[in-house]
Amino acid sequence: MKKLSLRTRVVTGAVVVAALGAGTFGAMSASASSPEASSATAVKADTSNRNLQQTTHLTVAAATKAAQATLDAAKKENQRISVAVVDRNGNTIVSLRGDGAGPQSPESAVKKAYTAVSWSAPTSELVKRLEQAPNLKDIPGTLFLGGGAPVQVKGAPVAGIGVAGAPSGDLDEKFAQAGVAALAR
Repeated sequence: MKKLSLRTRVVTGAVVVAALGAGTFGAMSASASSPEASSATAVKADTSNRNLQQTTHLTVAAATKAAQATLDAAKKENQRISVAVVDRNGNTIVSLRGDGAGPQSPESAVKKAYTAVSWSAPTSELVKRLEQAPNLKDIPGTLFLGGGAPVQVKGAPVAGIGVAGAPSGDLDEKFAQAGVAALAR
């Protein structure tokens, strides 16, 4: 099969996008004549449908509050750290690099937070599990070092807080726990 030139691929892509856009515009124009029908459908979304799932997520304000409390706890002990707060799915909500924190610390903090929320356990506990299952450390995006703490609501994980940069994982985790505690206030 002959390889298409870049120009041909770009032009073809533009034509496809234009066609899809025209179809969407036409569909929107057609439904614009009866707005009450479409709004009634939207209002009648069935939240009891067993094919739907509701989850709880931290707000940006709550994640920022937890991250700042974490930085403040570290600052009281003259530690330079980075902190990350991730949601239940491991997506970063807030990441703060404290003054003077090492260049590797922001990425490590995110990985620790992701690891804590993924297993709903502090990362110091997860380090112990490596003895029975050493291949856990091979899971992409994880970091099995002390410094990650899960945030739970009614026993279910909703977020993770990860800290990196202190001289030990125990200190990192202590500061992460300060962030979790700030959410309870």
